[in-house]
Amino acid sequence: MVSERRRGFRAAGVTGLVVLALAGVAVVGLCWWGAAQQITPSRGTHSETVLAVRDAPAGRHVVITANNPSASRPGTYWLSWDGGAARVGTVLAQTPGSVERPLLGGSTPTLGTAVYVSAPMPSDPKTTLGLDYAEVMVPTELGPAPAWLVPAGDAWVIAVHGQNGRRKALAPSAPALHRIGLSLLYVTYRNDEGAPASPDGLLHLGGSEWRDVESAVRYAFDHGARRVALFGQSNGGQIVGQFLARSPLAGRVSAVLLDCPTSSMPRVAEYVGGEQMGMPDVLVGLVNRIIDWRTGQRMDQLDLLSYPPAYRPPTLLLQGAADREAPPAMNRDLAALGPRIGWPIQYEEFPGAEHTQTWNADSTRYERLVTSFFTRNLINTR
Repeated sequence: MVSERRRGFRAAGVTGLVVLALAGVAVVGLCWWGAAQQITPSRGTHSETVLAVRDAPAGRHVVITANNPSASRPGTYWLSWDGGAARVGTVLAQTPGSVERPLLGGSTPTLGTAVYVSAPMPSDPKTTLGLDYAEVMVPTELGPAPAWLVPAGDAWVIAVHGQNGRRKALAPSAPALHRIGLSLLYVTYRNDEGAPASPDGLLHLGGSEWRDVESAVRYAFDHGARRVALFGQSNGGQIVGQFLARSPLAGRVSAVLLDCPTSSMPRVAEYVGGEQMGMPDVLVGLVNRIIDWRTGQRMDQLDLLSYPPAYRPPTLLLQGAADREAPPAMNRDLAALGPRIGWPIQYEEFPGAEHTQTWNADSTRYERLVTSFFTRNLINTR
């Protein structure tokens, strides 16, 4: 009887250990997947379908499905499909499965067309915005990286898109910046489409990408720029911050524009993983450690609040109040830190704007702010 009881205890103990081991494997697997979402290159799209095209007194309206959040966001966006594109205005009417928007310009899609709603423009600066441009190659340490150059004066703005983004994401404000005489360089960097891959094939969230921004700054000065500003959106803001912290060329940058920057990667992880996904702190920390191990860098150092750059040029920071990726509180804290460490930061928040949707939410205010900022800090600094 005793031996049978002992055997039962042993069996229960072994079963418990197996269950714990499997649970541990599952937790590590989940965290590995979470880390991969952050550092694996990806270029996804979301499809909608045209349900109707209606004539209206002031033009035409398009009705599309609303399968993805991007379809129903308020503001100005682009609609693209095979063989065409259009700019659409804010939502006029909405049902649980569809939205109606005015067509503001471009082509008209036909009934049943599969379309994409996006904040970035659907094509190049000439096709979408009417701006002449050149496709140039910026030499980087990994090889040539393509960029769009919209030429104007000798003051240049170098635009750096975010994680798994594209250079066209920052182009909607190009006409306004070009009108005040700024040359615009929309860059790609390692792991982008058409650009060289990093040696490990992974995104480093700013930890190595800043070197390609350094190459772009060098390219600008080698090709006629006399003053240079950087424009970083989303994780492009972190990349710009790492350039300011690490590059010997940082002191040659006159001004910085940050749009919804991921200015503290640890706080972004806490916000997205903890507050939004409900992950315990220990699992958020494990995800970060996996990223550290796979990329060979420390996530906690990708933090402009804890590790601000030594060089701190005049900075305009634009933030969406409804941002669910770069927490508004994080960038409010960065702006509040500025005066204490000698970093002149002008902070402007856009009510209701989601991540990187500041221009879409209020293009008039956006363009007024950025043109005024660059006029003061880049053009009138001869």
